[in-house]
Parts: sequence; C-alpha cells; structure tokens
Amino acid sequence: MPETAVEDLLRALSPQVLGALVRRYGHFDLAEDATQEALLAATTQWPEEGLPGNPRAWLITVASRRLTDLLRSEQARRRREDTVTQWTLPGEHLAPAADRKAADSDDTLILLFLCCHPSLSPASQIALTLRAVGGLTTAEIARAFLVPETTMTRRISRAKSGIKDSGVPFGMPPEADRAGRLDAVLHVLYLIFNEGYASTSGPELLRSELSTEALRLTRIVHRLLPDDSEVTGLLALMLLIDARRPARTGPDGAPIPMAEQDRGRWNAEYIAEGIALLSAALPQGPTGQFQIQAAIAALHDEAPSGEETDWPQIEALYELLLRLSDNPVVALNHAVAVGMAHGPREGLAALGKLDDRITGDHRFHAARAHLLDMAGETAAAVESYEEAARRAASLPQRRYLNSRAARLR
Repeated sequence: MPETAVEDLLRALSPQVLGALVRRYGHFDLAEDATQEALLAATTQWPEEGLPGNPRAWLITVASRRLTDLLRSEQARRRREDTVTQWTLPGEHLAPAADRKAADSDDTLILLFLCCHPSLSPASQIALTLRAVGGLTTAEIARAFLVPETTMTRRISRAKSGIKDSGVPFGMPPEADRAGRLDAVLHVLYLIFNEGYASTSGPELLRSELSTEALRLTRIVHRLLPDDSEVTGLLALMLLIDARRPARTGPDGAPIPMAEQDRGRWNAEYIAEGIALLSAALPQGPTGQFQIQAAIAALHDEAPSGEETDWPQIEALYELLLRLSDNPVVALNHAVAVGMAHGPREGLAALGKLDDRITGDHRFHAARAHLLDMAGETAAAVESYEEAARRAASLPQRRYLNSRAARLR
C-alpha cells in the first residue's frame, strides 16, 4: 500500500482509535500517547506487510496493549496493579466483546466534545482538537501557529491536564448541555478554518493545511450529525469560501480582493456542493448563524462579477445575522454592505456608528478607506489605508494596504 494512502487512512482512523481507548480506559493523556505509538507501528508495518483486514481494530489492539503497559507503570505507584491486570488483551485481534464494540464504534464526535470542553481556553481547544482529532503532530501545529514547538507542547499538555482535572466522563454531554457544547465544537472548527484562510500573522496570507484540516473535520461531524442544520451550514460555508482560494492571491502571495479575482479559477465543485448543502439545510430550521453566513457566501459565489453582486440581499442577510449575534465583525460587514447597496456615504455613516470593539482593528480602517475611495475622497482614503496597514499583523495584508495607498497618491 502506498505510503501516502497509509498516512491518509491513519489520519482518518486516529480520532476513532483514541476515542475508543478513552471510552474504555479514561486517562486521556496516556491514551493519546498509546494511540500515537500504534500509529507509528502502522506506518512501519503496513507498507511492508499489507493492510490488515480491520485496520481500526488492529490499531485499537496495539494501542490498548501499549496503554495497558502505561497504566501498569502509572498505577503500580498507586497500588492499583490488581485492577490494571484485568485489562490485558489476548491474541492478535479484539477478542472480548467490549473490544469488538469499541472497534465498531466511532467516538470522533465525543472526542471533539471533550477537546472543546468549556473549561479550556479557545487556544487550548484548538490545539487539542488538531492534535487529538486532526492527528497533526505537535510540530505541525506549532508551525501552523508560528510558535516554538516547546510552547505548543506546553499548551497541549495544559489542555490534557485541564481535561483530566475537569473529571468529565467520556461520553456524550447531557441533553441539556449538548447544543451548547456542539456550538463550541463548530466555533473551534470555524476558528481553525479562518486562521488557515486568512492568517492573522506571519509571512503568508493562506495556511492551506489549517483550512483543509478544518474542512475535513467538519465533514466528519456532518457525517455523524447529517440532520443538524448548523453543522450542514458550517460545512457549506467552508466550501463556498474555500472555493475562492485558487484566485485569492497573486503569484507573489499578495491578496486579491474578491471583486478583482478571476472567477473562472474558483472551485466550481465546491460551490455546487456548498449550495446543495445549504439548500438542504435551510428548510430544516431554525436558521442559525452559519447558515446565514453560507447564504451570504453563496450570493458572492453565484454573482457573475463583483458589479453584479446582489448587495441589497447581502445587506438584508447581515441585518438578520446581527439579530442573532452582537458581533463587531458582522456589524462591520453590514456597514460595508450598506455602502455597496446604497452608496459610500451611507456606508460611511454606518461605519461611524460602530463601537470601539472594531474601530481599532485594521479591517475597520481598510473598509473606511475603500468607501472613502468610492466617495472620491482620495486623500482621506490614503490616510485610512496607511492606518490600516500600521494596524495589520499579517505581512501580506500590510503590503497590500500600503500598495492601495500608493496607488491613490
């Protein structure tokens, strides 16, 4: 079996194996170590010996044996050797009924709920999700977020300790908490996607490995919860936005505004899939934030050109979104839509009503510069573009904003 195929399969199976171990044994941190050792064994054995008949069962067996050893060592110090010895797995396959059940179940969603436990900070939730569910190495996550590997190691370790200290059992949250916990899972996946699609720092605008991983994980959640309209909405949103990625940057990595992008380079398959998902989700109700954002993205993707974009409809959808969420970025986008639908003066007036949660952000000044340019106030537009560049943390964004200012001088 080709190495790349093995890697893809192991990445898909990793959260299922870890979930099975945590469900049976607990000990999230030790289970994660044992899972990684099983994956390492598979990468060395499967390409040479061939794929086992049941790859997931093989991995769970190997990981369980390693976890048994780790638990023996850990609990011997706590005088629990007698308990641990009951957990030894015989033979090459999962003989006990409990093990067969573990091999046949997919605990990925439960694992996502665990990684996104409310006791953890958003940064810890993201890191743990990418490590435990995404199957990324600590080094890969550290590179993606431009921090030293030692820093990311400590972050992930703290997250594991937080899970352990919380005492939360491995299982679906109680019915009363489930919706809120699912919201947290979707929010974390959305944050990962956004950081990949519009990096907030560093030398590159796009970090494709993050947006691709967020899309893959969201597909898994959608497979597990196909009737949840917000899960479907988030998947549609990611597809409709990611469809523009091929045209979003120039040869030098500089961002290209949507109105100036070559729409022939957009991913037509992603657009079709996203619109189909959205069409299926909207009638299910109630309509949530991700469905509305997906509807906005669909209007952009379906427009033949920037000039033919249905801005009045986009404005109306942002107004609906504002009723659901007091989000300053949504308010900023709504103000821009007002300007595009009714003229730059109306948009500037709407910008003037925004509060200080967004007025210090580079995106506010960039939007103001764009509307000022539309209004013919060139000198003020240059000043706003330069102010936006000073506030931007991303190097490509700073270069782009400075180039816009230079073009107007």
